[in-house]
Amino acid sequence: MGPRQPLESNTTITFNAPNPAVSYGGIDPVIEENLQLVEPVSEYGLRGTSLSSDKMVDSRWERHFSPISRAIGQDTTSHYVHPTSQSNSNNLLTLPSELIDTIFSYLTPIELATASAVCHVLRTHAISDLHWQRHVLSNLPGHKISSPYPCDSWRELYATHDPYWFLTRQKLWFCDRELTGQLIIVRYDERRGCIEGYQLLATRAREGSEPWIADRGVHIHYFEPRVKLHLDKPILQFNARRLGWDNPSAPVESTSAPSDTYRRLSSEYPMRMAGSDPRTSNFLLTKPLTDFRFNDSNLLFPYGYVWPPPAIPARHRLTGKPAGIHHFSSTIGSVGGGRRGGRSSSEEEEEPALRRSEISDRTFQIRQWMEMGPPHIGVHLGEEIVSYSTLDPILYTPTPEKPWRGLWVGDYSGHGCEFLLINQPDGVDEDQTPLVRGEDETEASFQARFLRERVHRGRLEAIKLTGDPNVPRGEYTFVADDLGENGFVGVAQDPPFLGTRVVKSKGHIAAMGFFDDKYMESQLLLLSHNRLAQYWVSFGHISFYERVNIDQFLVPK
Repeated sequence: MGPRQPLESNTTITFNAPNPAVSYGGIDPVIEENLQLVEPVSEYGLRGTSLSSDKMVDSRWERHFSPISRAIGQDTTSHYVHPTSQSNSNNLLTLPSELIDTIFSYLTPIELATASAVCHVLRTHAISDLHWQRHVLSNLPGHKISSPYPCDSWRELYATHDPYWFLTRQKLWFCDRELTGQLIIVRYDERRGCIEGYQLLATRAREGSEPWIADRGVHIHYFEPRVKLHLDKPILQFNARRLGWDNPSAPVESTSAPSDTYRRLSSEYPMRMAGSDPRTSNFLLTKPLTDFRFNDSNLLFPYGYVWPPPAIPARHRLTGKPAGIHHFSSTIGSVGGGRRGGRSSSEEEEEPALRRSEISDRTFQIRQWMEMGPPHIGVHLGEEIVSYSTLDPILYTPTPEKPWRGLWVGDYSGHGCEFLLINQPDGVDEDQTPLVRGEDETEASFQARFLRERVHRGRLEAIKLTGDPNVPRGEYTFVADDLGENGFVGVAQDPPFLGTRVVKSKGHIAAMGFFDDKYMESQLLLLSHNRLAQYWVSFGHISFYERVNIDQFLVPK
């Protein structure tokens, strides 16, 4: 594979102070030099063995994905209805109102807006809140609001937050900031008509460890996570009134004028956020990379700064910006002028607005900086561009056959809690036919056969959505190659794991700055569909992982 590419960013390094409440029965991983004593289970980890370049581009997921989601709103080279014969038009207009509404229920928001420009009769149907309420609610999974407040109609509300509804529809976003990253939940607050994104955090409610009865040299670390949103500091925020809906009596056209539409589809849009963050933040719509493939030149960290990295299946990817290398810049004029990378107006002209068909509904970026001096001639300090991506729901939605899929939080000792995606990819040779209970088969026998033939099989991957200075975001933290017989170790005979299935796994470790990474011997304990444990053999300790229900954070309280 060759040597790892050096980091180009000035990454902030945090050192871990020893935690006296936590102990290890084997090699202490807190001491950096001890990692050299751990025997790797494969020479190059998993990049050159278990993953081929084809799997890196997520070929197994392509059948579920379309190039660009239709829900973002399609545009074409023309924004008017092509002339049709008078008879065809009359045929549509002679239909009962119920049938016209049924036909219009299949139209996208852009198509509804186009139909409203044809004639007065079609406009009456196209602007009906019957359709616009459905489009608003389709972008708010898990949160069915009852009012378009602060707008007067559902159509006004949709137009006000267009084209940002994809943020709430995807709800879960993770980023490439530093080595640690961030995980945010984007939701809608109907009390203020606000789309807002907050960082998801987790803390331990209990510290310490105890020896394992089966092996007194192995220490079990206590783990009772508390997961919450950091509500004091929004990461992104779009308020209905600040987006242009300033006058309750103003018609909807005031929020969808050509100049306003162009402004919102421009490369950058300033966010005016309420909170304690003194930084200026601009929101950037992005285009997905086209015809992109991971190959030998970008299979090494940091993967050409492509986000998300190859371990995470994704519909869309984009090229991120390494932190800490932006030019010391000053910007003349508006901070929302569409300039990228911290360059001044003399270095780069304003970028044109994006077409709707070009916008990714799976990625975006946020540009942040400190403004020193008056806004018109201020100097940008600490400027960074952070790239965000989302996960397809199929990756984190458990099924009877793939019960461990989901968003999880894990215990990483001195690094604290970190969020993971547990992915159970569909195997190429897996039998997908439904299992049928035999006529003479008891329910208990059928369930045992279902576990054996449909559940305890295939690969399980734990991928960090947030990371630490040793193993960063976007990397595997552990992998079990086979949950079936080929990976079966045994069934635990002692508490607290009595009756638990144990399989072989590989734990990912590295030195500070993600150098000299390797995979060590470990074992995965399948405690339940909502809780796992990982036995790090050489370290002599067992850590826990718990499922996180993100839907509990979608409704503001």
